Amino acid sequence: MKKLVYLLAAGSMAFVACQNSPSYKVTGSVEDITDGDTIYLQEYAGGNLVKLDSAIVKSGTFVFTGKQDTAVNRYITYMKGDKRYFTDLFLENGNINVTLGKESKVSGTPNNDAYQKFKDGFMALSKEMNEMYQKAQSDTSLTEEQVEAIMAEIEKKDSVGMDMVYQTIEANITNPVGVYLLPSYAGAFELDKQKALVEKIPAALVNERINKLKAHIETSEKTAVGQKYIDFSMQTPEGKTVSLSDFVSKNKYTLIDFWASWCGPCRKEMPNVVEAYKAFKDKGFGIVGISLDENADKWKEAITALNITWPQMSDLQGWNNAGAKLYGVNSIPATVLVDQEGTIVARNLRGDAIKSKLNELLK
Repeated sequence: MKKLVYLLAAGSMAFVACQNSPSYKVTGSVEDITDGDTIYLQEYAGGNLVKLDSAIVKSGTFVFTGKQDTAVNRYITYMKGDKRYFTDLFLENGNINVTLGKESKVSGTPNNDAYQKFKDGFMALSKEMNEMYQKAQSDTSLTEEQVEAIMAEIEKKDSVGMDMVYQTIEANITNPVGVYLLPSYAGAFELDKQKALVEKIPAALVNERINKLKAHIETSEKTAVGQKYIDFSMQTPEGKTVSLSDFVSKNKYTLIDFWASWCGPCRKEMPNVVEAYKAFKDKGFGIVGISLDENADKWKEAITALNITWPQMSDLQGWNNAGAKLYGVNSIPATVLVDQEGTIVARNLRGDAIKSKLNELLK
């Protein structure tokens, strides 16, 4: 049934929370907008935003109404000229209030209130961390020790932030808020925590994203610490076909390093990997780089620019990289440390953790 769109004057706009309402009413105001402009209600499908409904702005106000059997994630958008206002919300029966602008807000129903509380806390912490980082990078009066202290504090706040994310998801895992957030942040949690959260999701809330996460967890369990590594073959930059086993058998420990030339965090992390390689290569440590590049020339250029001197492999399939799929890699940089017998001894070592682990293993 076609959704009805009502035009209301701002002076008459009001809403009363009503959890038992059999329908929804989304009432919104927009910053600095022209009457007659169009606001869209959209869903994300097939990698694109798809328009579901539209409302015309009158006196800075728009309204969407309809019925929704279960809460679903939807998007409200406005685009005109250089203005791009966007917010996501849970479309559910009840009265939902939206303020659309540079800092959009959604409230009025349980799921939207819980989600907005999460976003407010997360954004406040992110803003604080970004300001600290900018100061560390731009304030030339700071000593090296002061910069290091700021970066250490940022790391602490990052840890606090991820704890907040986990606690929010755990507290909401039986409702749409937790189910929506989990796939986006699961990669930051240990595998056992991911699995425990997924197992708590009610069957009625399991969707395509959760099923993909389940499949990822199953794949990751096959290559978790203590499991045997999975061999695969790809091509070197010169076009020669090689296998992981060609290198694992020759080293006491081999780091399988998933990266790409286009990956900023990978390039930032690479000096740590280079340093570890130089420090331990004579003690039986080796590295095999698995590139998620698609462009061979850019891959080769990055190898030279980043001073990479260890073996490299790729199938030039980007995120469809066969090795990345075998190891459940859905973000890079990602590493897998394997001993000479082929047992996985560590995953996702970064920064000083690489050298720390190698110092422990190669005493």
